Amino acid sequence: MSARRLLARLDAAGALLLALVWVAPLVFAAWAAVHPPGAALDFDLGAPLTLANFETAWVAAPWATYVANTVMLVAFILAGQLVLCTLAGFAFARFSFFGRDTLFVLVLMQLFILPEVLIVENYAMTARLGLVDSIAGMGLPYVASAFGIFLLRQAFKSVPLELEEAARVEGCSWMGVLWRVYVPAARPVYLAYALVSVATHWNNFLWPLIVSQSAEVRPLTVGLSLFGAPESGVDITVVSAATLMTVAPLLLAFLIFQRQFIQAFLRAGIR
Repeated sequence: MSARRLLARLDAAGALLLALVWVAPLVFAAWAAVHPPGAALDFDLGAPLTLANFETAWVAAPWATYVANTVMLVAFILAGQLVLCTLAGFAFARFSFFGRDTLFVLVLMQLFILPEVLIVENYAMTARLGLVDSIAGMGLPYVASAFGIFLLRQAFKSVPLELEEAARVEGCSWMGVLWRVYVPAARPVYLAYALVSVATHWNNFLWPLIVSQSAEVRPLTVGLSLFGAPESGVDITVVSAATLMTVAPLLLAFLIFQRQFIQAFLRAGIR
């Protein structure tokens, strides 16, 4: 066996091992969710199946409210990010102004700052604005995304200047050029970024835990953590069922848009 073939097999084995490690918690949650409490940890293939755990979990917490709050939160963040990142990325890509490169470096420095470092200041600002325990309070700190600005700037810089000049000759304003030329050209990048943003903020936990104080604005991750808290009694089968209900929308969306997801990232990487 040649060294190249051996390395290829080792790479495949390593990738398979990592995939198994990644999917193991999800497989266990699926197993426990459809078995009675006494059979969840026995791993007996002949154990009876049941959907009662999902019914118990559903009536034990306001999951419909949590889902609605999460959808509103990720939609609010994504809408703000698309608007601000588009305008900022366009400005950095196509306009020359004093301090542009320095300002862009300062924007990119946000990538090196963990969100947890800014929690105290963000909470103080949220409290001064009166947005504690609100969807806006949970979403505003994430509306300006350095990653989104960088990604769209790179996408806009790859658009040929001839298209912009042709649009300007036809009488388009700068906003018209942005909307009719640059945004359509960067559509795969928008899709890739939107998928990443939704997945990230759907699973965000720490900041929503600090800002939300009532079930009326509580997202799924915070609701799940309170539902599975030890003081409320831990039933691994019911908690597993609640976990599957929490991640099901993302898994379903990924399965439906898997091809578009992969192609969008490939095109974004090529750009």
